[in-house]
Amino acid sequence: MTGRIWIGAGALVGMGAVAMAALAAHALDGIGPARLAMVNSTIRMEGWHALALLGTGLWVGQGGGRRAHFAGAAFLAGALLFGAGVYGLALGGWPVGFLAPIGGSLLMLGWAALFVSALLRGERGTGDDAAR
Repeated sequence: MTGRIWIGAGALVGMGAVAMAALAAHALDGIGPARLAMVNSTIRMEGWHALALLGTGLWVGQGGGRRAHFAGAAFLAGALLFGAGVYGLALGGWPVGFLAPIGGSLLMLGWAALFVSALLRGERGTGDDAAR
């Protein structure tokens, strides 16, 4: 599997962040400052992790291996769960805020996996050679 999946996912997450930023700037004044701050924080988080997905896709193409693919999956799942939890709570009042810390934990796991992938690249016996 190539890194294109993570580049595509990063592009979609980034597009979603831009769309939510436009919505927040032009249509969400009525939700109150606390909820608007929650939305804006999530937009920033999604924007940064869209870039992380793009970088992960490039790293996979440079031999990042299975750990890099795992990082991409964690970044994507984390961004989706974090966003769903915060947006659902802030915009709809739905009791899904519990998804945000799960998503945040997955985002941190993605960064850890990316670190390990970079640290162990090319090490014999890591199993990453078959995934390149």
